[in-house]
Amino acid sequence: MSSVVFMGVAGCGKSSAGQAVAQRMGWPLIEGDDYHLEASKAKMRQGIALTDSDRAEWLAILGGLLADQQRRGQSAALTCSALKRSYRDLLRSRNAGLRFVYLEIDKPHALQRVAARAGEHLFPPSLVDSQFATLEAPHGEPGVLCIDALLPRDELADRVAEWLRSNP
Repeated sequence: MSSVVFMGVAGCGKSSAGQAVAQRMGWPLIEGDDYHLEASKAKMRQGIALTDSDRAEWLAILGGLLADQQRRGQSAALTCSALKRSYRDLLRSRNAGLRFVYLEIDKPHALQRVAARAGEHLFPPSLVDSQFATLEAPHGEPGVLCIDALLPRDELADRVAEWLRSNP
């Protein structure tokens, strides 16, 4: 069994899409933000962008959680920005057949969404630019579905679930 990572910049809808697809597939959802180190959470709350070294242990933890699912013969959906190819490759290195759903969104819509949840989420609108600056879009990478993050949630979830079922 293989798992899937819902990836993209802040505000693209990783949690919403991941939850909807996990329900359709009968898989657990691993909310990546829940596993950030406290120091990283503090940096984000202060409007300081995370570095590769800030993300390294977090990515290792997430890769381990997916690997645990795989060892049990189970799939899971994970939400993780996975902005750089090296981050995705690290997750792939621990999880054979890992797939990614890249939720594509433009900067104005991402900023609007992040601003709308200000105070409810640890990620402030001031960091949206840094997400786009860091992003290495996964176009052309194997096992990646690129999809419009602005699709209605049910339509997006249906398309992703169909892709997962037809590409086991």
